[in-house]
Amino acid sequence: MTDKAAYVVGQKRFVQTMRKAGADMRALKGVNREAADIALRSVLPLVPVGNTGHLKQSVRVGATMKAGVIRAGRKTVPYAGVINYGWPARGIRPRLFVNNGVASSESMWQRPYKRFIEQTLKQIKGA
Repeated sequence: MTDKAAYVVGQKRFVQTMRKAGADMRALKGVNREAADIALRSVLPLVPVGNTGHLKQSVRVGATMKAGVIRAGRKTVPYAGVINYGWPARGIRPRLFVNNGVASSESMWQRPYKRFIEQTLKQIKGA
């Protein structure tokens, strides 16, 4: 598996609450992409660079209404998951470049979600 995703903890409940509050859930896809783009800036410097740099070139973002996603790997870079998570049986230690980059930038990528929540709350009548 080459796709690695960063999900907001409690995403299901968050989405339910925002729907009840009248949020435009289609806008959440853009918020998820913005958050993933922010996290990507912290992931890229951590990507191990070999002779070709193909792994680093394969790291990119995606987004749905449910999550922002950082993907590492492609058909031509099938080893991305092994480099990130390791393979003890083969003596390959985990690098956790995606995980560490996402974790280290959490306070920054949380900002778009906070802004989305604040905007949604302003739209609620009587708030």
